[in-house]
Amino acid sequence: MATQRDLTFRQMVDLSFGFLGVQIAYALQSANISRIFATLGADPHQLSFFWILPPLMGMIVQPLIGKWSDRTWTRMGRRKPYLIVGAVIAVLVMLFLPNAGSLHFSTRVFLGLNMAMWFGLFSLIFLDTSINVAMQPFKMMVGDMVNEKQKTTAYSIQSFLCNAGSLLGYLFPIFFTWIGIANEAPEGVVPDSVVYSFYVGAAILILCVLYTFLRVKEMPPKEYAEFHGIDLQNQEKKSDKGLMKLLVEAPKTFWTVGLVQFFCWAAFLYMWNYTNGAIAVNCWGVDMAVKGAAASAGYQAAGNWVGVLFAIQAVGSILWATVLPRFKNVKTGYVVSLLIGAAGFASVMFLHNQYALFVSYFLIGFAWAAMLALPFTLLTNALEGSPYMGSYLGLFNCTICLPQIVAAATGGLVLRLVGDSQPAMLLVAGIYLVLGAVCVRLIKK
Repeated sequence: MATQRDLTFRQMVDLSFGFLGVQIAYALQSANISRIFATLGADPHQLSFFWILPPLMGMIVQPLIGKWSDRTWTRMGRRKPYLIVGAVIAVLVMLFLPNAGSLHFSTRVFLGLNMAMWFGLFSLIFLDTSINVAMQPFKMMVGDMVNEKQKTTAYSIQSFLCNAGSLLGYLFPIFFTWIGIANEAPEGVVPDSVVYSFYVGAAILILCVLYTFLRVKEMPPKEYAEFHGIDLQNQEKKSDKGLMKLLVEAPKTFWTVGLVQFFCWAAFLYMWNYTNGAIAVNCWGVDMAVKGAAASAGYQAAGNWVGVLFAIQAVGSILWATVLPRFKNVKTGYVVSLLIGAAGFASVMFLHNQYALFVSYFLIGFAWAAMLALPFTLLTNALEGSPYMGSYLGLFNCTICLPQIVAAATGGLVLRLVGDSQPAMLLVAGIYLVLGAVCVRLIKK
């Protein structure tokens, strides 16, 4: 095996810098989708079904992107062609999605949804597909180009940029409201504060991705094979393993970390889905059972506050990411992070002061930091030397997507079981994180 050279700090930043822009787009989507669809007319029991689409597209797209890019060797690079295509499509969709209520669709209802919601639904499908196409190459390039010794640092840098992007995306709506952009609109129309947030996010996304695209030079096949100590040509001649075959042969780490992921990502799906309604009820006194509640000033103000709370979560995640490497035992750090996050989730149900929620979401950020940094480090180290790194990372994304699909599909039922209380859904999320912490003991490095 050739000596695995170290990258400079600047090179590792360049490798993941585009992730900043991609995460701004993802943050705008996660913080505002429930708000957008509630504004377009969806009732609380429908909201979880809209959240099935993003992870479903991730499950379909990311394994394919991983498999195809493993065998894509071009003058532009191995992963970069997918990166730029995904970013361009995401930008185009971001210009249309928030305008779903302003395009003068007919009020005709089809399968329980008005035409504006159908337009928003298809826009969401394209947006999440393109974000997934743009996001996955960043994880793969770290696996491709960073040696085992530096991977924790490289993924920590990616985690920092991820949270910095989230911070910006979450704060855009309240910032535009603060400078005088309208935060209210006629019933069925998305406020300008949200529309302008998507416009600016799209511009930053393409600029950040172009920076990484132009600055990073991926390894050619021969250099890649030497770097990882493999006979790439002979491997490809022997077999072109299908995704199902790779799944059967996946290392145990893949499955044990995946079990922890199941509970963690189900919990965060509930956070993204129900935070807006939960704080509208607890802090603004909005009765979500009243028709037209989503068009009220209280609900829209709560929507802006969601961005602030998610930004606080990102700050907590950034700070906790500097603490995680200090744990001598990785599993201990993982468990502590998830239990602290669980306490943050549970407290949301009982707090009625919008500023007290800063503590809750700051603690939730601890769990988020662990979820971003630890799973991919554990998996890529277990896969060192495999020519199927991209395929496995794409398949591993199913451990992120599947729990969100299950949580979204059952969200309406769980909501009824807790008395139609959206604040109680955050308590359920806390219970899920506790279960995830219990499952960490199954992970063997």
